[in-house]
Amino acid sequence: MTLALASQFSIAQQTNAGSRDAQAQSVQTPSAQPPATLPGVESVDILKQNQAERSQTQPGNLAPVFRSVADGTKHYSSLPALEAGVLIQGKTQFPGQGRATTAGEAWRQYRNGPLTMIGGTLLLLALAAVAAMYFFRGQIKLDGPRTGRLIERFTPTERTIHWSMAISFVTLAVSGGIILFGKHILLPFFGLTLFGWLAFLCKNIHNFAGPVFTLSIILFFIQFVRDNLPGTSDLKWLSKMGGLMNGEHVSSHRFNAGEKIVFWGVVVALGLVVSASGFVLDMLIPGFEYSRAHMQIASIVHVVAAVLAASAVIGHIYLGTIGMEGAYEAMRTGYVDDVWAKEHHDLWYADIEQGKIPRVRSAEQSIPEPVAHSGASA
Repeated sequence: MTLALASQFSIAQQTNAGSRDAQAQSVQTPSAQPPATLPGVESVDILKQNQAERSQTQPGNLAPVFRSVADGTKHYSSLPALEAGVLIQGKTQFPGQGRATTAGEAWRQYRNGPLTMIGGTLLLLALAAVAAMYFFRGQIKLDGPRTGRLIERFTPTERTIHWSMAISFVTLAVSGGIILFGKHILLPFFGLTLFGWLAFLCKNIHNFAGPVFTLSIILFFIQFVRDNLPGTSDLKWLSKMGGLMNGEHVSSHRFNAGEKIVFWGVVVALGLVVSASGFVLDMLIPGFEYSRAHMQIASIVHVVAAVLAASAVIGHIYLGTIGMEGAYEAMRTGYVDDVWAKEHHDLWYADIEQGKIPRVRSAEQSIPEPVAHSGASA
């Protein structure tokens, strides 16, 4: 019995010693702990699971499917559409955006954010500039009395082309402005239903007026390109800003440098960019790949070019109506007084006086009665 007790005591000592050694070893060599994870964030191992593996551990959890859908991966679809296999576009980031997100959301934020805010600000600045010019500078009036002798500045064909372009442009500007800014300005007053019908109407008007505008641009270019070629007198006109601020009359031919900038920069360059991007949005270009990415880029280009063109045309409309005496008469009747031609386009007037350019270019065109008053026509 003594031997048995001694044997048990020895075994107990060895067990306790082994336990102490194991504890000491566990203190010296801590076991690997699972990495701390943020609340609500899936672990790396879970993120690597496909849908079949996830269904075994968490039946009904479709996170791997939607994660694959949201990254823009193309999957199988029996539909013949271009991007039928891509439910959600992959991530992208437009200039100025802080982070990448799905392309559709990035485009929506870019259109409703910077494009709308910066575009609206630019249009308001253009309106403020012409308002300030009118109140501080006033209407640019003729220095001398009218002579009653008239010169045909625009033929009926030229005026028809110009008015076609002008009316279609204003139609596009108003309808496009309602589409772009309407939900920020009109929607709170009109309500969802009425504004929805208004936006739908503007969209259809916009689509039909677009081709008319493009055609008028082409005809306008053919009709006026020769008189809008740059010349040496344009540099002097630009250096003095056309005498707009101090009232000085700077020499120019039929069209001055400012009008030539509008012709080449707004009508030709921006007009064609707006037209081309509009044709893409209307899907009128044969053989073009109308993917969502291409449509989003075309939409951004269309808005930027249209806002720049509208901002520039605001100044042109101002000078062509209430900003300059006799300017609107030229486009309404086609004729200007000799005094107007001599003061604003003296080189063109000199060519007419020397017989290089006919005073009346239209065949069998009756000359209208001269305007007796000195104010601008309405």
